[in-house]
Amino acid sequence: MPQTGQTDFCSNCRKQTEYELRKEAEKETIRDRLYEFTYTKAYCRECGEEMGPLGLIDYNSRERDIQYRRAEQIITVEEIQKLMQLYHIGKAPLSLALGFGEVTVARYMEGQMPSKAYSDLMKEALSNPCCMERLLDENRAKVGEAAYKKARRAAADLKSLFQVSDRMLMVIARIFEQMQEVTPLVLQKMLYYIQGIYSAVYQRPLFEENCVAWQHGPVYEKVYTLFRDFKYNPIDDDRFVLFEGREKYLADDERQIVDLVAETFGSYGGKVLEAITHTERPWQEARKGYGADDPARVVIPKEEIAAYFREVSKAFDIRTKEGLRNYIQFRLAYAYG
Repeated sequence: MPQTGQTDFCSNCRKQTEYELRKEAEKETIRDRLYEFTYTKAYCRECGEEMGPLGLIDYNSRERDIQYRRAEQIITVEEIQKLMQLYHIGKAPLSLALGFGEVTVARYMEGQMPSKAYSDLMKEALSNPCCMERLLDENRAKVGEAAYKKARRAAADLKSLFQVSDRMLMVIARIFEQMQEVTPLVLQKMLYYIQGIYSAVYQRPLFEENCVAWQHGPVYEKVYTLFRDFKYNPIDDDRFVLFEGREKYLADDERQIVDLVAETFGSYGGKVLEAITHTERPWQEARKGYGADDPARVVIPKEEIAAYFREVSKAFDIRTKEGLRNYIQFRLAYAYG
């Protein structure tokens, strides 16, 4: 899309001038239904007349298509790309797996609008790996053995994500959105602090999963299983494209706490956060009787986590970044003497 501050030829001024971009709504009737589309328009900064910078018509055409699909709940080209990405499958085999003609998906990728029924089927496959498994099994002979096996393995991997609660997945999606790099160790500690601070502030847990006291601090075991293959590396997981946008279903207070923790605890590496948790009562109490390297699966009760952070809130304002940063410094002094 053209950018504000650039120049283009103004047919009214008869010279190159700067323009500004404005969003404007226009109503349009399509098949007896009235729609309102938002377009981007360019106006000359000198005479105020509308201009047509290079690329703006194409940009508005794409935006109109996206807005129309959204209004009609039709799958977008980007979502079809996600579908292929998730299941590691090409256009032709995906078409056949879905029960379409062999070139149908290719045509959709070029901009052709799918029917509502075909769109709904693709959306279900995108959001539900069990649906994709069923379709692959039904159309195995058409798809071809190599493509079938590859997509079937991907579907099985995706199903593992659903062992975690929707609430937990929303929180993880929000963490990924807010932070550029997240290792499995950092993710575990972020989830622990989000649960603790939210519970203390709002008197209820944010997600249902229990936390256990492992050697390296508090851990949510199902989340560990999801991302263990990344070890100490940043999580870069194609599977999570399935949950892009889910964070929008978090309530404002939930999103606020996730962001607050991301902007404070999220500034530190996993080993530093691990060291801080080792100075805190919930982990210490759960680890009583175990050596530093002894494996254990002792649950840290949600009530204990909430109670601890309620006590912390009496000394530090855990609703604010300043308060949490002061708490972190206080704990770091204990951890590193």
